[in-house]
Amino acid sequence: MSLTREALKNKKIGVLMGGLSAEREVSLKTGAAILDSLKRQNYQVVGIDVGRDVCRQLQAENIEVAFLALHGRYGEDGTMQGLLELLQIPYTGPGVLASSVAMNKLATKRFLESAAIPTPSYLVAVDKTVISAAEQKLGYPLVVKPASEGSSLGISIVSSEAELQSAQEKAFGYDAEILLEQYISGREITAAVLEGEPLPLIEIQPASGFYDFQAKYTSGATNYLVPAPLSNQVTQVIQQLAVQSCRVTGCRSGAIRVDFRLDPDDKPFVIELNTIPGMTGTSLLPKAAQTAGIDFDSLIVKILCGASLEIQ
Repeated sequence: MSLTREALKNKKIGVLMGGLSAEREVSLKTGAAILDSLKRQNYQVVGIDVGRDVCRQLQAENIEVAFLALHGRYGEDGTMQGLLELLQIPYTGPGVLASSVAMNKLATKRFLESAAIPTPSYLVAVDKTVISAAEQKLGYPLVVKPASEGSSLGISIVSSEAELQSAQEKAFGYDAEILLEQYISGREITAAVLEGEPLPLIEIQPASGFYDFQAKYTSGATNYLVPAPLSNQVTQVIQQLAVQSCRVTGCRSGAIRVDFRLDPDDKPFVIELNTIPGMTGTSLLPKAAQTAGIDFDSLIVKILCGASLEIQ
């Protein structure tokens, strides 16, 4: 059961940030923005830089509701959600299963395929023996990415066997399982879904041509068009696919960002879901919300009011 704004004013809220993943620094920025917003709105809130003693941290601060600002492993993958279920602390965003599914790109693809939601063709690799199969099935260029990582960490776009070998080594540095994925040459679109409702679409135009970690978090490195300059029909199709993707993976609460690539005919393909989108100065979710008339403080409270436990 979700909490009301009035009830939350009487709760001790912990903004969980930092953590142990490769996205720690981004998480700290997201958490700081959320913490500042809740303080401005006079909530009883404290920031918690999550460590391996997180149970003690939560108990020492008497946290009653957790606002999750953790990106990547041990925060966005169902592990923290499971811990909070055990401690009976309501938390923001999807539950254990949905978080673990969305964090793993292979699991996400299988759920999408089960619902006939378009996603690029792919192969899975646990070693470097799939090069010939990748060349035959996917062709070049193709995308190489770790199965469970965010912020475009470990991702490469390759156009030859030599580049593929190097990209695999890079991706295996982040995960024991990697995806080799068909590259969709076209526009990059992101669709945010807030508590089940779609927000305006954003077109992403990185100056470098590739929306990598630097393009995501460097001010001025990427141009954002919001709302995305698409026809009403294409916009509606993408928003419907975004909502459907959230439903099929179980992401029914919180703010979810669904990333798309459009082919030259504007056919959309779902790339991945992000269950704890960034809230930094260059992040996409606040831009989409602002265009929908939802300011940053209101966005934070909407997400907070959705805090709940899966297991009642």
